Amino acid sequence: MTVKPYTSEGSKKTQVAGMFNNIAPKYDFLNHFLSMGIDKIWRKRAINLFKGMKEPLILDVATGTGDLALEAQRRLGCKVVGVDISTEMLKVAEEKIKKRQLTESISVQEGDSENLPFEDNTFDAVMVAFGVRNFENLNKGLTDMARTLKEGGKMVVLEFSKPAYFPFKQLYLFYFRYILPWLGGIISKDKAAYTYLPESVLSFPDGQRFDEELVKAGMTPVKRYNQTMGIATIYLSEKKAQ
Repeated sequence: MTVKPYTSEGSKKTQVAGMFNNIAPKYDFLNHFLSMGIDKIWRKRAINLFKGMKEPLILDVATGTGDLALEAQRRLGCKVVGVDISTEMLKVAEEKIKKRQLTESISVQEGDSENLPFEDNTFDAVMVAFGVRNFENLNKGLTDMARTLKEGGKMVVLEFSKPAYFPFKQLYLFYFRYILPWLGGIISKDKAAYTYLPESVLSFPDGQRFDEELVKAGMTPVKRYNQTMGIATIYLSEKKAQ
């Protein structure tokens, strides 16, 4: 069964866009507050996997408020194109980009991960942080990301996963299922959004199963990097020459 943010009718894609439009003003604060700032470290580690690439052109799918795109530009000095289905999240991203005077290096636009508005073999690298579990059709989204990637290009996916070891697993799941939705709901005024978060993570095919999804999409998995005892995972894959 597809996990959606709200119980009302409508596609997952439409509901996800509406959810992020609702929480956009509080999104960055809640991201850093609820993760105790660890999410910033994960993003840096994800970007470090692109080191050694010379001035890559990077596509940032589900760019949201632009944190991953900004980190990539800061660490690599590269150009980044960000796409997202939430107009309100993009407004926040645009404000950050202008404030840092990076409009020549980073651009963002509204776009659907399953129907990206780019030609085949356009980008040297593609990345997404905390976005793939929100795809309505995971295979279609990953396949379209791979399509826009040049042969030999890298794909980096940072996504939440499920810890496996006692007792951290039990403590984390209690926080994730009960404390996080309560706090997130109070601050964002959208409890459903932060109830959807743990539900979407728990139903997501993480670990080896996600590597199998990458293979189906035409990518070759290289390595998985577990973060903070399995709370998140960074997946590195490449598009091999056909």
